[in-house]
Amino acid sequence: MDISGYKGVMVFAEQRRGQVQKIAYELLGMGRGIADSLEEPLVAVLVGAGLTDAQAAELVYHGADKVVLVDHPELAVYMTEPYTKALVAAIEAFKPGIGFVGATTIGRDLAPRVSARVKTGLTADCTSLEVEDGTRNLMMTRPAFGGNIMATIICPEHRPQMSTVRPGVMRKLERDPSRTGEIVRLPVEILPEDKNVEILEVVVEKAAKKNIEEATVLVSGGRGLGNAENFNRLHVLADELGGLVSASRAVVDAGWAGADRQVGQTGKTVRPDLYIACGISGMIQHIAGMEDSEFIVAVNKNAGAPIFEYADLGIVTDVNKLVPALAEELRAAKAER
Repeated sequence: MDISGYKGVMVFAEQRRGQVQKIAYELLGMGRGIADSLEEPLVAVLVGAGLTDAQAAELVYHGADKVVLVDHPELAVYMTEPYTKALVAAIEAFKPGIGFVGATTIGRDLAPRVSARVKTGLTADCTSLEVEDGTRNLMMTRPAFGGNIMATIICPEHRPQMSTVRPGVMRKLERDPSRTGEIVRLPVEILPEDKNVEILEVVVEKAAKKNIEEATVLVSGGRGLGNAENFNRLHVLADELGGLVSASRAVVDAGWAGADRQVGQTGKTVRPDLYIACGISGMIQHIAGMEDSEFIVAVNKNAGAPIFEYADLGIVTDVNKLVPALAEELRAAKAER
């Protein structure tokens, strides 16, 4: 494959019901740094129906040099084949050297199909991305073998170099309304044969689960809590702090919490303002998912636990005695106000 004509970084800006998702801005923040290091443009692709220049401008304000709008009535709701056709059309038209898609439910469905259509590789669920000195190859790092090792993968002979990126891993840029960029509308024809399913109704859950990636406070439990009953007591403390409960992989494997609560290489990456690690030893697989938290409090009865190396505040005590006592103190303090 002649890769000489492929330049720039392209980001798929995911939207749902007309709302651009947070992952799009995270990808732009990361893509801006990579594009600058390559001295190449950063392009955002927004696919949907009834797209506006105002939506495109927000992507420019968050780092994009160019925004490609692929607007068609059949793209109002995500469907695999029409969206694949739209993103492939954008790649073929603008020939980016690098392409990023969020590792969301939509991204994980879309990205492998797009990479197959444009005959390139795909590294899924990346947690780190950087350009290799000299070669300009993208080094895509992701957990492998159940999170026991980190594998760095390159795609030197095909373009674009594609990867899906976990939500919460990358930092979005501050919104800068003084930024300017180009807005391009790319026409695409969606034929009946491009639709292999028919959507009869879209039902949005009224009581959607809260996402730990969005939380500003997380109370996270590990195997050191001893049992599911002790783990469930963390919810009382989290409620007093206005936060959510998360968990280590050991807790999820034990069935005390769902996989959507798992923090770590094989779970989610979080960056809350406050992360309280309760009974978590601090294995590197867990640390990789929370080490960028603003303030980390570790509670463990083992003074030699690795978690204390990463904590801003360490408390050596029985976590099952501290958690209810702390929750009670917070409740009393609120009552006195």
